Amino acid sequence: MPKEPSAPFDKAKVVAENRRARFDYFIEDRFEAGISLQGTEVKALRIGEGSIAESYATVDGEEVFLINASIPQYKAGSWMNHDPRRRRRLLLKRREINKLTGAIHRQGLTLIPLSIYFNANGKAKVELGLARGKKVHDKRETIKERDWKRDQARIMRARG
Repeated sequence: MPKEPSAPFDKAKVVAENRRARFDYFIEDRFEAGISLQGTEVKALRIGEGSIAESYATVDGEEVFLINASIPQYKAGSWMNHDPRRRRRLLLKRREINKLTGAIHRQGLTLIPLSIYFNANGKAKVELGLARGKKVHDKRETIKERDWKRDQARIMRARG
């Protein structure tokens, strides 16, 4: 079973969220990583564009990369625009990268981006989740639990 969630990160403005990840995976640990962006990518994120629905992160050597995240081209960017689906380097400390590498190789976990946001200082950050995939019966159990909590709240509201 997954351990209790860690303290939330300081998210001033959430740009993109991977809501499907919480349904498909047990999130075992969370990490906050900086992201190396070009100028037009930052501008596109600031106006709220971006998607991490089908993206994942991978450890390549001594660096971590965000793969398949979509940040559309900035409309006023002219010839200086970026490739919307390029690999983006994530900025983590060496100790965190070593921990991720060990978990991925030894335990068979997956590195999933949960959200892209701007913190209180205006820096773009990615919340990464070290995740274990759910089986079909686990997903059914999650649906049953969510429905029961919804019905429970409805009953409590009705009784006043």
